[in-house]
Amino acid sequence: MTLRLAAAALLLTASTAPAAAQDISAANLTQTVRTLASDQFQGRAPGTIGEERTIGYLIGRLQALGLEPAGTNGGWTQPVPLLHTALGTPAKLAFGGKGTAPSLVQGTDIYVSTLQPNDVAKVADAPMVFVGYGVTAPERGWDDFKGVDLKGKVAVFLINDPDFVAAKGEDAFGKFGGRTMTYYGRWTYKFEEAARRGAVAALIVHDTDGVGYGWNVVKSGGGENYGLVVPAEKQTSLVLQGWISGETAAKLFAGAGQDLAKLRVAARRKSFRPVDLGTTFAAEVPVKHEVVQSQNVLAKIPGAKRPDEVVMYGAHWDAYGEGKADEQGRIYRAGANDDALGVAGLFEMARLFRAAPPPDRTLLFAFWTAEERGLLGSEAYAQNPVYPPEKTVANLGLDILQTAGKAKDVILVGKGQGTLEDDLARVAATQGRTVSVESLPERGLFYRADHFSMAKRGVPVLLMMGIAGASDLVTGGKEAGQKWVDDYTGKCYHQACDAWDASWNLDGAVQDIQIFYQIGDELARSAKWPGWKPDSEFKAIRDRSAAARR
Repeated sequence: MTLRLAAAALLLTASTAPAAAQDISAANLTQTVRTLASDQFQGRAPGTIGEERTIGYLIGRLQALGLEPAGTNGGWTQPVPLLHTALGTPAKLAFGGKGTAPSLVQGTDIYVSTLQPNDVAKVADAPMVFVGYGVTAPERGWDDFKGVDLKGKVAVFLINDPDFVAAKGEDAFGKFGGRTMTYYGRWTYKFEEAARRGAVAALIVHDTDGVGYGWNVVKSGGGENYGLVVPAEKQTSLVLQGWISGETAAKLFAGAGQDLAKLRVAARRKSFRPVDLGTTFAAEVPVKHEVVQSQNVLAKIPGAKRPDEVVMYGAHWDAYGEGKADEQGRIYRAGANDDALGVAGLFEMARLFRAAPPPDRTLLFAFWTAEERGLLGSEAYAQNPVYPPEKTVANLGLDILQTAGKAKDVILVGKGQGTLEDDLARVAATQGRTVSVESLPERGLFYRADHFSMAKRGVPVLLMMGIAGASDLVTGGKEAGQKWVDDYTGKCYHQACDAWDASWNLDGAVQDIQIFYQIGDELARSAKWPGWKPDSEFKAIRDRSAAARR
């Protein structure tokens, strides 16, 4: 009798996830989004009154849901000190030498920012060197630098990977996953590599296809930047970092006696060597800088059997704050979808988990700061985790959900990375849905959301991101799904247009949140450890800590 009762109880627990997931409420999601995207929160920029109000709101909601604090020293938050910089009107911003050009216009010809806490960002006629894609990948037999010294120089990069547009027969073809971006293709990697080599500035040639978004997104930061506060000895060498518009780059290279189109082809050869452009870059720009105290918000439902093993959900609370008024007079870039809707999804899952029997493992709900400034809140946590990465079962991240209705499929970001993609397919099938691989893997979305900070430490991850591909909508199919992606990324991404709208249909978002609830529930009530696929660059990192999970 006792065994039968135990078996029945186990069966009941195992079957609660699909039933509970049905209770994800679109009305609750809407209420949360309308609140967080309202003018009261002023666009939720880190270090502002908007942050103060946001943190208070998040903690109040979590307390009302009955969760426990999981932050530093038993509190609800984890401090994240940020260096905040803002460029003023440049006294000088120009190319000189063979590529002499009139003064450059910030935001039109060039877009730069700084992560140095100096009153003036000054570059004194530094030589400009074209470094192709700027990739050093010994494991792939690729080196774009060939030992060329970049100390005190300006590195000029192409965006994406060497094989992004490589044709069969070219050296780069197939070396970096074809059109699927690797981390080598990300702008963050290129700035990091330039700094490692002592460059004084780094500029990337903008290419909408290569980076995945237009110039309007590049310049949306308004000359501001954020970084984690670091000791002086670890400060970046880059006085300025940023982008050159495609049109300006073409003029720069032509003025320097170079053909940019031919150099793009040359950069796809293993024999490529950096090209001195015979041109200099000069800048003198006033900088306002400050250290702002921002915060992650962390809450938990403790595990009843193995509380040191953690299933983590994540979404970022920050958006872009105040900006120039749009055509409707809106000044706050409030991120209703990016990522107030993700925050709302975490609240809904936390509500259902709190009403269910206690999980075996601890459920951690992380609300990250400064995602829009470079995944800084999640990176701060990963550098100083409350729960060690080796005992973190998985990170499940919500960042932008489609708002156009139910879909026949769910979009997979980062195919071939981890075994959680198999769980995604299995659980989606219980909804009668299939899995579609992200349609534009060249945009590198796998490396552009907060889960990546945990992936770099070996934690298996899964991301739900609506802009990763055209959903096969129940009403309108792929064509309607693509229209939603195009409209959102083309008009509203990082703009004041990303506001709650009465036309939203959250049925598809509900489906996706239901999947994440069920995957997390299964992990939290089992001894399962998801892993990485054999070809993933993160597998070796996880393997090194295998003993901690035995």
